[in-house]
Amino acid sequence: MTSPWWEDYAVKTRYLCRDQGVLVVERNDAQASIISGRFRTTLFRESSELPGVRYKTSDGMRLILNGDELTIEQLPQRVQCLRTEEV
Repeated sequence: MTSPWWEDYAVKTRYLCRDQGVLVVERNDAQASIISGRFRTTLFRESSELPGVRYKTSDGMRLILNGDELTIEQLPQRVQCLRTEEV
């Protein structure tokens, strides 16, 4: 599955997550999309002074990109992933 051309995601990265398998994150400065199989979640950029680039959904799911690490939070759950390659 890929995003529509009008969303213009400049960066596409693949991550390996212990419990989730492989996820693809497509992102630009304003929003990001997590793709897992046939499922997609869209998140919007969140300004923060904490380390990393952060995106968030309206229901509280947060995506944190920090170097080669991806953290997906939907408290109380937290999933850690490592970058495998640029797509």
